[in-house]
Amino acid sequence: MAEQSRQDIDAIVVGAGFAGLYMLHKLRGLGLNARVIEAGDGVGGTWFWNRYPGARVDIQSMEYSFSFDPELENEWRWSERYAPQEELLRYANHVADRFDLRRDIQLETRVTAAVWDEQAQRWSVTTDLGDEFSARWVVMATGCLSTPKAIDIAGIEDFAGPIYRTFEWPREGVDFTGQRVGVVGTGSSAIQSIPVIAEQAAQLTVFQRTPNYCAPAWNAPITPEQYSDWDANRDAYRATARGQMVAALFDPTERTAAEFSPAEQEAEFARRWQIGGLPMMSLFADVLTEPDANRVAADLMARKIHSLVDDPATAEKLVPKTYPIATKRLCVDTGYYATFNRPNVDLVDLRATPIERITAEGVRTTAREIPLDALVLATGFDAMTGTLTRIDIRGRGGLALKDKWADGPHTFLGLTIAGFPNLFTITGPGSPSVLTNMMMSIEQHVEWIADCIAWLGERQLATIEASGEAEAEWVAHVAEVAEPTLFPQADSWYMGANVPGKPRVFLPYVGGFPAYVEACNDVVANGYRGFATG
Repeated sequence: MAEQSRQDIDAIVVGAGFAGLYMLHKLRGLGLNARVIEAGDGVGGTWFWNRYPGARVDIQSMEYSFSFDPELENEWRWSERYAPQEELLRYANHVADRFDLRRDIQLETRVTAAVWDEQAQRWSVTTDLGDEFSARWVVMATGCLSTPKAIDIAGIEDFAGPIYRTFEWPREGVDFTGQRVGVVGTGSSAIQSIPVIAEQAAQLTVFQRTPNYCAPAWNAPITPEQYSDWDANRDAYRATARGQMVAALFDPTERTAAEFSPAEQEAEFARRWQIGGLPMMSLFADVLTEPDANRVAADLMARKIHSLVDDPATAEKLVPKTYPIATKRLCVDTGYYATFNRPNVDLVDLRATPIERITAEGVRTTAREIPLDALVLATGFDAMTGTLTRIDIRGRGGLALKDKWADGPHTFLGLTIAGFPNLFTITGPGSPSVLTNMMMSIEQHVEWIADCIAWLGERQLATIEASGEAEAEWVAHVAEVAEPTLFPQADSWYMGANVPGKPRVFLPYVGGFPAYVEACNDVVANGYRGFATG
């Protein structure tokens, strides 16, 4: 253990992903002494940890980038429509170097506790290395998908071969040539990695409990003409994106499914399929609110899956049947469905034949034992709240955050928590976060927090804290906006339903980015209505 030290500091930021990097930059701009604490040995957050084969962004690269500095935008050039993990990590490192951020980032250190000191009106923050900090402000930039689910598969410790988790992939990579490989899970990480692993492995067995809907990435190099257009119209594109529900250029339709004839429905689906990516979700204006419209979209997708997969029985297994389309995050893939046409790829439906246990030699289902040389776990995350509740965060009166959130997260704007003064959460539960282009949501949150701290400084105020009433109203509003949608019908990580025992609550704010920004700005315009200052 390192020699224990205690430091007085203005602000602690937890996490050195894009949110933590930009937050540090803004805090410095306010003249504050800030420190970022990061568990990894490098910056990059999601793109530091997720190094699995095929990992790439699902928002177009030019949009999935910072917009706060025109010079930064001008000097960075993405190579592909959807940048791969390696390039996204290079971008994060470029940002860290360009703004000289590394000198205030402490790597390979995990924050274990943050306790509000009533008397000092400051946070006492401790780490796994024995560091102690006293900070006026604490900003949790811990990400929405950064704590993997616990593995609860019987016999996992018995497997004789190597086990790889997509979240903690070896940096040197893995060569599966000649091996019998099993992949457990068919979420986004699996859907991106399965086509790549299939090209190497002698035999690949995919263990699927719940199939996902996928839209094609049609990934390709960005052409000089595309960059010329982006450079010439970037401000207009950014403004248009911020005015859309998802803070990205999604080409949303204003027509409901019923306003299209059946032939027009098919034509619109075909058009969007050729565009690819997440805009497939915008097929009809009412796809997420009207069951009939949703069924039309689901039927169109089912027919497409059957057209792409040669074996009708395998295709049918790949068609989701237990939730409405788009109520789980649509996956953006490269050759996923076609991978099941390969002779070396087998799909096991775990709803029909569940896993009984992992054995030394492989996976035993209720139907048979499948011999494997290597096992890949792509079993998902304890999304949005898992990382925060694993840190011992205690507010006024010693109240533990995990206890306050025992029945689901309670926040005001997804930014602050009643009873936890001077604590901010970037893209926390109750904000649009994962339903948007995360880079735009990160920028909006970081700038709101920085402006709030500056406002307090101008008035020589030491603390700010959401009121219980404002928090309760916001939590009710988040639930009210989600209730008429089809989202609650899915057992998704949006609902916390993928983690046993987790409260079933819709975690992000589904009202859209523009409405959310308006709510945040309205709070500020009314003198930080809903907050108490001291």
